[in-house]
Amino acid sequence: MTRLERDGGLAVLTIDEPPLNLYTKPLQDALLDAIGSLEETPARALLIRAEGRVVSGGVDVALFDAQSSAAEAKVLFDELLSVPDRLAALPFPTVFAAHGLCLTWAFEVAMACDLLLASSGAKFGLVEKVVGLTPTMGGTQRLAARAGVARAKEFVFTGSPFDAATLERWNVVNRVLPDEGFDEAVREFTRQLADGPTQAHAATKRILAHFEHGGVPEANAHVTAIAAELYNTEDLRGAVKSFLAEGPGKARFTGR
Repeated sequence: MTRLERDGGLAVLTIDEPPLNLYTKPLQDALLDAIGSLEETPARALLIRAEGRVVSGGVDVALFDAQSSAAEAKVLFDELLSVPDRLAALPFPTVFAAHGLCLTWAFEVAMACDLLLASSGAKFGLVEKVVGLTPTMGGTQRLAARAGVARAKEFVFTGSPFDAATLERWNVVNRVLPDEGFDEAVREFTRQLADGPTQAHAATKRILAHFEHGGVPEANAHVTAIAAELYNTEDLRGAVKSFLAEGPGKARFTGR
């Protein structure tokens, strides 16, 4: 059963819909419930991971078959897109961990996260072409933002699985980690983010959102105001005093 668990400032969303973690309406409801909980009560960092041999084998094709018209499909696709869009808007670091095959919706959710960590054996694909469809959850455009338009076309047109090393070279995967100990390594990585300056991380996300919308000029138009707001946080005040008194790396952050 897909579940959201909290451990201090760290939230862990685990996809657990055996055997293949296929995307279904119940899974969508579970994801939206989890995101709603995180919107209402923010964490300081989120890790998304999956149980089982694969991260996901894709979408249950019966979901597509149930749509009888373009109008019905548009309603479904709008619901699908709301999952990564709301995930991307969360005001704290989000990390997706891929330990195995990661197809369609799971890869699109990964693209909505801030960071993608992959095991050396992980593979990724957008394979909607097999049913005559194009990806609908933002994965194509988010992939293009990371790797470029030509790479996104190659990825979607071919529908081929790409390994973690290739996607790291494309700047899509942030880090490739060994298969052994992968789950523990990604938890520790995300916990370190959760222990960091949460408000500063949120500010970084806001600045980069401006960059995505309008490049360096738009980001420059907002960066000083966003950064200045951090003077209203306990974390900045305390960390500056800690630096002056004890040197770098001694501050402890509370997220406030």
